[in-house]
Amino acid sequence: MTPFDVWAPNARRLRLSVDDETVEMSKTPGDWWVPAGPIPDISEGGVDYGYLIDDSDTPRPDPRSRCQPAGVHQRSRTYDPSTHVWNDVTWTGRQLAGSVIYELHIGTFTTEGTFDAALGKLGHLREIGVDLVEVMPVNAVNGTHNWGYDGVGWFAVHEPYGGPEGYQRFVDGCHAAGLGVIQDVVYNHLGPSGNYLPEFGPYLKQGANTWGDYLNLDGPGSAEVRRYILDNIRMWLEDYHVDGLRLDAVHALNDASHQHLLEEMAVEVAALSAHLRRPLTLIAESDLNDTRLVRPREAGGYGLDAQWSDDFHHAVHVALTGETAGYYADFAPLGALAKVCERGFFHDGTWSSFRGRPHGFPVDLRAMPTWRLVVCSQNHDQIGNRARGDRITEVLDDDQLACAALLTLCGPFTPMLFMGEEWAASTPFQFFTSHPEPELGRATAEGRIAEFERMGWDPAVVPDPQDPATFERSKLDWSEATTGRHAVLLEVYRDLARLRREQPALTDPSFASVSCTADEDSRVFTMRRGDLLVAVNFGDDEATVETEASEVLFATPAGASLGANGLVLPAHAGAVVG
Repeated sequence: MTPFDVWAPNARRLRLSVDDETVEMSKTPGDWWVPAGPIPDISEGGVDYGYLIDDSDTPRPDPRSRCQPAGVHQRSRTYDPSTHVWNDVTWTGRQLAGSVIYELHIGTFTTEGTFDAALGKLGHLREIGVDLVEVMPVNAVNGTHNWGYDGVGWFAVHEPYGGPEGYQRFVDGCHAAGLGVIQDVVYNHLGPSGNYLPEFGPYLKQGANTWGDYLNLDGPGSAEVRRYILDNIRMWLEDYHVDGLRLDAVHALNDASHQHLLEEMAVEVAALSAHLRRPLTLIAESDLNDTRLVRPREAGGYGLDAQWSDDFHHAVHVALTGETAGYYADFAPLGALAKVCERGFFHDGTWSSFRGRPHGFPVDLRAMPTWRLVVCSQNHDQIGNRARGDRITEVLDDDQLACAALLTLCGPFTPMLFMGEEWAASTPFQFFTSHPEPELGRATAEGRIAEFERMGWDPAVVPDPQDPATFERSKLDWSEATTGRHAVLLEVYRDLARLRREQPALTDPSFASVSCTADEDSRVFTMRRGDLLVAVNFGDDEATVETEASEVLFATPAGASLGANGLVLPAHAGAVVG
């Protein structure tokens, strides 16, 4: 094979445009095309190339392009990932069980918005107990900045972040700091600009999900489309040494094959993990509340490692903010939080008023470890998909924010933090795009406004995603982390990181070790984790919690004390006692 071979069953004729030359290509069995003439020597560095399909004189980028230096509409550039000299030969990986995840967006994590700049913040992540850095999508998208979910170059790394070389340096640096890397990837749709895959082959099929056309996972030609995705997974894990993948919205994968793509992913990644002799993790974002995704294949599941549980976020958010609009409505009782912590999901076959039907399936509490559910009090979706992109920092006091951290980090599940929450960042995280096409930019902005207008929001408060200021506002302001309330909250996260490492009960993976109470009148919630008691007073009045504990191991800023009658908690305060 050559670096320029390409699968293109839809092409009648194909020519390779490489540097200043044009080389005819020949079709082989299986609809792969190969150069029919001499090709340039690329051993000394990258060359620019593209494909002329049929009689077109406009070169299209390689569907498997590793580098798009001039953007997703232009020619590709060859890149050899083996040229990077890795320094992580002693890296043995990070297992998900017991770990803390930190989600970040490279473009807004630092002022510079690059992989190299992000490396300078890894010490900070270690201080707050982070084990795995989850990076929002970095594959090539049209424009200079984007959340990443509009990607069309799945094999290429976005150039403004630092391209493939910068990404390799970033992963290498994370491993040197003792941090694993989880890469967020999107296989359920392609972005609205720069997707030339249908010109090459049947990558798409009839039908669409919320974000775009279905990928062809089960129709004619789907074997190569599935291989395209599976090879992309291997690229991240092998060529970039990534430790795991977060699979975006797997409920939007339309696949009626005998073996679902998710199971096929799990099989290949497990085999690769055995070969590399380090843990490789697959985490699904799913709206289904169905643990079949993470059930071992021996028990009839797909065999993924973990999945997001939005029910935890919803229960914590409602308990702290009192917001009950939309999908928050069913979580109004404090008992919803107790059920989530004890049973994994709130909607486990129960009626969902938001959906207008029963939703979810029960968790097998005896068989499934709690760490298979990844939870958070904030993430890019739950902030960025609000009309203003506002964080809960705006409406909660310091103790309430500390309680959010307490429940997330001391609860039974795998905790995930969102960049900046650890110091109560005042910056929003808004939805931003930079589509160069005026009509697409206008449609994106108008669609966003119309969506929130239907929900009753004043259109004037919805930021224009195309306005560069929307992107700039979303960048973290690291200077505030050591001042005022920000410093107070940062110390909370450091204390909780220490406690989590010291107390085995806080990483016990058994649902049997968790028992909760929820007093709807006093708004006091307790969660027993083995020999420890986590207590939170969501109410506006001081409360006393009966306990035989002899020591306060952690308390939110307002403090807590053990008296003759038990644990005394001020309003909005929380504590861990043992």
